Amino acid sequence: METIEYLFSGFAAAMTGWNLLYCLIGVTVGMLVGILPGLGPSAGTAILIPLTIGMEPISAIVMLAGIYYGAMYGGTITSVLINTPGEAASVVTAFDGYPMAKQGRAGAALGTAAIGSFIGGIVAIIGLVLVGPALAKFALNFGPPEYFALMLFGATMVIGLMGKSLLRGAIAAIIGLTLATVGMDPVTGMVRFSFGQINLMEGFDFVTIAMGLFGLSEILLSAERYLKAEKPPKLQGLLPKKEEWKPTMLAITRGTGIGFGIGLIPGTNSVIPPLISYSVEKKLAKDPSRFGNGAIEGVAGPETANNAYSGAALIPLFTLGLPSSPTIAILLGAFIMHGLTPGPSLFSESPDFVWAVIASMFIGNLLLLIMNLPLAGIWANITRVPFKILFPIILIVLITGTYTINNSLFDVGVMLMFGVIGYLFKKVDIPLAPLVLMFVLGQLMEDALLQSLTITGGDFFSLFTRPIAGTLFVLSIIVLALSTYAELTKKKGMFADDLDM
Repeated sequence: METIEYLFSGFAAAMTGWNLLYCLIGVTVGMLVGILPGLGPSAGTAILIPLTIGMEPISAIVMLAGIYYGAMYGGTITSVLINTPGEAASVVTAFDGYPMAKQGRAGAALGTAAIGSFIGGIVAIIGLVLVGPALAKFALNFGPPEYFALMLFGATMVIGLMGKSLLRGAIAAIIGLTLATVGMDPVTGMVRFSFGQINLMEGFDFVTIAMGLFGLSEILLSAERYLKAEKPPKLQGLLPKKEEWKPTMLAITRGTGIGFGIGLIPGTNSVIPPLISYSVEKKLAKDPSRFGNGAIEGVAGPETANNAYSGAALIPLFTLGLPSSPTIAILLGAFIMHGLTPGPSLFSESPDFVWAVIASMFIGNLLLLIMNLPLAGIWANITRVPFKILFPIILIVLITGTYTINNSLFDVGVMLMFGVIGYLFKKVDIPLAPLVLMFVLGQLMEDALLQSLTITGGDFFSLFTRPIAGTLFVLSIIVLALSTYAELTKKKGMFADDLDM
């Protein structure tokens, strides 16, 4: 009953003039970010964080969260109409969405995707409402050892699940952890790894790094391949046929469960739920040969899983302060920038903020449903903006936004440097997610570890005797062992293939 009261008070706050306007701006910008190839939720959120400087925390996070889940909707439109995914998670939608468009059923594909996205997103937010407060209360029992163990578990999941290579994931994670140590030591007060540079006494600014790694690197990659969009087809009929409703709704139901479950797991990313959903729908189909040729379930399931994942991924952030994806890590940085610390105490110390943001997500998903169904053709035409005009504008926004954070040209140089690093890492297939997640978690892990060692008198192994912390440590070891085994097995199989050749 108390939760319902908080939620109603959240709606009252979210529907005030400014917050409603920022929610609309957020989902609209998110749609643009999702539609335009070369951007995506991570890049779009990172680029626009500086615009929230000086805003009220509720308005700022409402807008940034709107960009996050709005981008998940936007990427669908160009995937279906012109076979050009606006963001990575929409690649799977193109498998059957584009064939449907070529058959003259683009409207049905987009309508199905919009309905599935709305249902998946709303169910995930309801899950946050129901699970969030209870999980936060449970996590209030956590001490520094439990927090360190939890973050270590999240780190091992990130290294084990991100990217195609465990070694490359580990390299990226170590780099991120090293970057997190730059600045003042929390115990001795000594400045570490600043190399005499005054601007590094407080360490690297997270927003600056994120804007370079995700924003600038994506511009460089997209400019390199220079995508040319097709003319989008006209839309006719936005709903499935009568006989398609049952398989469509079953696919939406399964996609919701898959997306929600995977969103709770640290270390996953938005591409995994659509892929799993597509695979499940194809295996359950009476005629699997339809998939890849315009099967409506191949659109409904992945799109629903995609948006259910984006909502569920906020649960670990709100309740445990644990980012489960690069975009969520960027949102965590925005929380901290606005003086908020996600975690168990957030629900008790800042209930007005939490419930206003949650309520805004219900409103934002409804706005996106309205914007998607009748206006899909208009959104698709945006992709016809020449990249030679679009990219310089984005670059100017990046440089200006970076400078305004601290009014520092040094920050601009750091952003440009990390943009080049991000570009090179993507070229050699080193994942950026472990780097940015470990950079965010690094300082938190260090603080929790030092507090834990103070409690135990410097005895690290006594942490294993605490039930929750010990369980999480064991799970971390199991995850690393399984990931290592899978990596070695994969390499052994590749070597055997080479011998057969």
